[in-house]
Amino acid sequence: MSESTENGTRREIDGELRVYYDGYWIKHYEPPANSLDIRKRLIRALTRRLFNHVEHGINIPGSRLSEARAAYQAETDIERKRVNGAMLAGALFNRAADIFTSLVDLQSAGVEITHDNTLMRECGQCLMEALDLGKMVKHRGGDEGIDELWGEPFKAFSISIEDFYESRYVKMAMAMRDIDRLGTGLKDAFSTSTRFSDIDPRIDHLTRAAKRKSEILRTDPSIFEVWSDYVVAREQLCNIQPQVPAVPDAAAIREILEGARLLREGADLITHIVRARVPMPKSTREFLDRCNRFRQAICQSNEERGANG
Repeated sequence: MSESTENGTRREIDGELRVYYDGYWIKHYEPPANSLDIRKRLIRALTRRLFNHVEHGINIPGSRLSEARAAYQAETDIERKRVNGAMLAGALFNRAADIFTSLVDLQSAGVEITHDNTLMRECGQCLMEALDLGKMVKHRGGDEGIDELWGEPFKAFSISIEDFYESRYVKMAMAMRDIDRLGTGLKDAFSTSTRFSDIDPRIDHLTRAAKRKSEILRTDPSIFEVWSDYVVAREQLCNIQPQVPAVPDAAAIREILEGARLLREGADLITHIVRARVPMPKSTREFLDRCNRFRQAICQSNEERGANG
């Protein structure tokens, strides 16, 4: 997009209000009212969403915070301590959500709740400690942590609802950038392959559908069209049939097997980014390295075939 366009610029495009961030025009949604009740529901939703994307077993109830902390402090094995730290982070997030829910209930009963309230401070401290421990948590699909997602409940607590929603557009733009990079990397990887034909349009379809899905809320009426288009695009790419020679040699077999695996795992990574709507830079970087190695292996194999005439 134009380099002169400032981040945060709003514009109606094809009948939809969109906001510009870092090269992407993203569908804009009006934020809800800034109230404790809205903030409570937002923190609850973000906490549920967080646990849906991270490794299993760390969604510890806030009522077990003391147990989780004791287990973490007592553990001496480095690998097990990481897991215990992740479990403690989960308990801290849930304790913060429990406190905030109780505060909103008190406010609904007419009790005035100020920002310097003791429980409000404890809620913030729980979220801050959980955010720090969140560096130990792994994404459900691999070994990468997703700090951007892990920090969202704390941000929803500490800044205005309007500012929180605006910050989401920054994350969406970063996610879209990773999706585009993955699409380009996949096309480059297969650019010299003779076993996978007509693959670029399928990759383009997937990246377009993925970026569209990453900006759409599940409550949006267009979700039925957007999600089905994304699923079809993913299936069409993963189900592509390679061209198998009549008498395949070892190099051809490796190219077919590794190529199919690369497409499937690339689609999986794009799906992780789409669902979380945050960037995954480590996984993206490592996958692009794999794409480059795959392309180099094909080039070397083609050169050897040419030399053997």
